[in-house]
Amino acid sequence: MSAITIRKLPDETKRRLRIRAAANGRSMESEARDILTSALDHGHRVDLTWVEELIAAGTEAGGVELELPDDDEATAADFSPR
Repeated sequence: MSAITIRKLPDETKRRLRIRAAANGRSMESEARDILTSALDHGHRVDLTWVEELIAAGTEAGGVELELPDDDEATAADFSPR
């Protein structure tokens, strides 16, 4: 298992963590671990690219079946002015 150190944690945040841990009958370390694990397990990501979002949406929908054309159906591009 890995360990991290969180520097510059505001006093009020530490106080609230201590109170929350006590209310749940856990140590502050255990409570912080639970908070981090819970937040990360629920897919809270803000840095998703549009491709990742598209893949995630397809996965949630049970996958997406795309009909691909046969190779012999390719047509030349038309670059003539309209």
